[in-house]
Amino acid sequence: MGDAGSGVDLDVLVKEADEARPRAYAPYSNFFVGAALVTDDGRHFTGENVENASYGLSICAERVAAATAVAAGARRIEAIAITSSAPHPTPPCGACRQFLYEFNPDMLVISESPSGEREQWRLSDLLPDGFGPVNLEASR
Repeated sequence: MGDAGSGVDLDVLVKEADEARPRAYAPYSNFFVGAALVTDDGRHFTGENVENASYGLSICAERVAAATAVAAGARRIEAIAITSSAPHPTPPCGACRQFLYEFNPDMLVISESPSGEREQWRLSDLLPDGFGPVNLEASR
């Protein structure tokens, strides 16, 4: 299951997400998530979910990884891998889907369970007709 045809080694990306997962801060839900992404220039970034006693201030692993990539100058994400403590592969939540859409609606999304069960999608399939920069062009 290595390459998605885009030069991205999916096994490496999933391994990086799995290594990030134990660093999650999830004292309320005990739902530990790790994410790893690769940008169009081949750089890799990871993230973990960080919960907060004020639940709305929690941030998902996918957004941590994407924000770290953007802070490092990245503007396009080719693929993101997610691992969680759930028994089955878990796709990104709605907020993460919208956040990631900004950086490539067609990015590959891979999710793997602790048992090795893996699923993958295109972000545009998870968020059809997503809202993006093109929707703001008419107002400029």
